[in-house]
Amino acid sequence: MWTTLQQIFPYAIAYTIPILITALGALFSERSGVVNIGLEGLMVVGAFSGAFVIFKLHEAWPDNPFTLWVGLLAALVLGALFSLLHAFASISLNANQIISGTAINLVAGALTVFLSRNITGSGNIRLESGFVPFDVKFLTEIPVLGPLLFTKTYPTTWLVLFIVAISVFVLYKRPFGLRLRACGEHPHAAEAAGVPVKRMRYIAVLISGAFSGLGGAIIIVTYAGEFTGSVAGLGFLALASLIFGQWKPLGVLAATLFFGFASTIATVSQVIPSLSAFPPVVLKVFPYVATLLALVLFSKSSNAPKAAGEPFDSGKR
Repeated sequence: MWTTLQQIFPYAIAYTIPILITALGALFSERSGVVNIGLEGLMVVGAFSGAFVIFKLHEAWPDNPFTLWVGLLAALVLGALFSLLHAFASISLNANQIISGTAINLVAGALTVFLSRNITGSGNIRLESGFVPFDVKFLTEIPVLGPLLFTKTYPTTWLVLFIVAISVFVLYKRPFGLRLRACGEHPHAAEAAGVPVKRMRYIAVLISGAFSGLGGAIIIVTYAGEFTGSVAGLGFLALASLIFGQWKPLGVLAATLFFGFASTIATVSQVIPSLSAFPPVVLKVFPYVATLLALVLFSKSSNAPKAAGEPFDSGKR
């Protein structure tokens, strides 16, 4: 059992990190009052942007390790820019936020596949190299937790955990976080107190797009190594993690760990002897069944922001 856990844990963390950063972005958006179900599409945009930039930079500087970080930065920026479509439709035009998010998913998938086919001729963008997992010195010697948390880790894991810590601090300890959460709970009261509600919502959606784009690119530079036009539904798992985590950062962290483990079990089941005893089809559908069960169990006790999904008209109550 312990050996199996040691084998699974590094893969589970690698799967968890893209879901975590994407769900964190969705947390910002929904806490401001804007529902963003376009996470999948934004992750695809980030994966494509990161893969394309890294692919081109590797041609010019094949041995430069900074090309991977530049690709992540490009994915973050382009994810934010692409999310402006959702922000403009849902905030400025008061469009239905579910329909707008669905449109983001459809457009992103079709557009990135079209562009990648014109670039490579196959629709896939393969990277020559990505981040190499490493062991954190000294910390791997910590009993029990050391072999689980500090072996075969990626630099992006620590980057995302740092972003999560900063985000929690900003949301709950800084005036910006208070104003953003007020926009999602009582937007008219926030406006009466002098908070620019629409501007705050634009900023929150931009953060959501940036984090989702970063999550998509992290998939490419860690365990995938290739853009294929899809992120295997991780954007929807991030949305489920947000609901499962009750729109709270620590809850989202716990939920993404759960879904990360579920996805890992489905992926590596055939190469780990102790899991090969289970029928493959059972392990393949496990993360999706777990997602449905989690949503059913926690949907009745939802702590969603009160104004999430509701258009905001300045001056009207």
